[in-house]
Amino acid sequence: MSWADILGLFGAMVILASIPSLSVLTVSLKSAKGGFVHGFFTTLGIVLGDIIFIIITLWGLSFLEKIMGNFFIVINYIGGLYLVFLGITILKKNNNNTTLEEVNVKSLFSSFLTGLLITLGDQKATFFYIGFLPTFVDITNISYFDTLIILIITIMTVGGVKLIYAFIADQSNLLINTKNKTKINVLAGYLLIFIGIFLIIKL
Repeated sequence: MSWADILGLFGAMVILASIPSLSVLTVSLKSAKGGFVHGFFTTLGIVLGDIIFIIITLWGLSFLEKIMGNFFIVINYIGGLYLVFLGITILKKNNNNTTLEEVNVKSLFSSFLTGLLITLGDQKATFFYIGFLPTFVDITNISYFDTLIILIITIMTVGGVKLIYAFIADQSNLLINTKNKTKINVLAGYLLIFIGIFLIIKL
């Protein structure tokens, strides 16, 4: 990859990562409800999902053709049902409890898993990368070094932009009064249920 390709890919990825989407909404919700650390772990899951898609796109197109359908349909259902479960769990909690979600290994893993499943549940992402990456790199003649550069760019752009959203959501939440925080928790619950149902019915 030339420097022009690297800079072009970096700029394009920043723009694409900035567009409002399910992943942006989820990171913002997690950060607003549980604090920046939950937005951070959700972002980690999203970035890992993108890395998996990119590696499959660059190195496993023939394998992808064989397993694409059934594998991603299953992931789509799992991700959707998991998000619906999280939403229902939030709604069942005492609305008077407006403290941030407890930061422990279990809750952080939940945030990470949410980000990962949302990304893996979007099978369109693979087709996107198949059409997008060849603009900047020759997939038929890809090197390990090129792959490393692309993965670093992905981590910096997707991860960086999502963390900015998480930070903004976290800071905005600190300025909201206690009564409104309760409403935000309820809204977050319903939105997670909506996202989960959307992932399921869009098959």
